[in-house]
Amino acid sequence: MAHIQFEEGLPGIRGPMAFRPETAKPLNELAELLLRNDNSTLSRGERELIGTYVSSLNDCFFCQNIHGAIAGHYLECDISFIDAVKENYLSSDITEKLKSLLTIAAAVQKGGKKVTATMVDDARQKGATDREIHDTVLIAAAFCMFNRYVDGLATWAPEDRMYYVNRAARRAEEGYVDFDIHQ
Repeated sequence: MAHIQFEEGLPGIRGPMAFRPETAKPLNELAELLLRNDNSTLSRGERELIGTYVSSLNDCFFCQNIHGAIAGHYLECDISFIDAVKENYLSSDITEKLKSLLTIAAAVQKGGKKVTATMVDDARQKGATDREIHDTVLIAAAFCMFNRYVDGLATWAPEDRMYYVNRAARRAEEGYVDFDIHQ
């Protein structure tokens, strides 16, 4: 049960966003910019995967499942592939560059000062640009905030993971801004 009263039937972050729409707007704009902006050299799927991985490290069930499903949609893979990345990204079938960025994201999840020059140098050696490193750190930091928002209010989340998979294509199409929070 949530710590405060939310509109019934709105899972995860949607409950708090409906509760305070004036704060939902800038949060959704941030998510849109970080995850869907076409000016990034990281694909939408890669950016969603970074958010998914950080959410799994934070044990945020809602965020890791909805963003994992969206990542799967973009990357054209199933949820078992996403689970394998969350379980052990170093042995998963993703690029070496993305592995190095997930190492940076994992460090950010522990604390910003945990990111080392060695991690950044490794990412560069594997082809990451300074912008990609920047965006990885910002996505990881933002997801720590989103995860704490969702879990700090003890929001409700459907346990059936197919709920998230079934919503992924729609969320990918609509984005994070100007969507009906009740849908």
